[in-house]
Amino acid sequence: QVQLVESGGGSVQAGGSLRLSCAASERTFSGYDMGWFRQAPGKEREFVARISWSGRNTYYADSVKGRFTISRDNAKNTLYLQMNSLKPEDTAVYYCNIAGGSKWSWGQGTQVTVSP
Repeated sequence: QVQLVESGGGSVQAGGSLRLSCAASERTFSGYDMGWFRQAPGKEREFVARISWSGRNTYYADSVKGRFTISRDNAKNTLYLQMNSLKPEDTAVYYCNIAGGSKWSWGQGTQVTVSP
């Protein structure tokens, strides 16, 4: 079972930036389309962005399009999410996982808090 460890969260003011990382424990990571997801207090977990296994194709939720950039480094088994122009509504715990229906076990996530 692949283990996922998210990091890079923090507290920023609106308009600020953060870069999240997700380290996978096994090289099988490189064969999967991957995604970032987030869960705000009292809400369901939602999709944020996905990237193909090769890194060539990306797709974003409308709410983050133009502000967030997903990328990956398969040599390092690591997924990234560059978040710019952050808004208070981006406040959530952010998770990474396989983009498709079947998921690995969820990691602990990393908290992102954006103040007005």
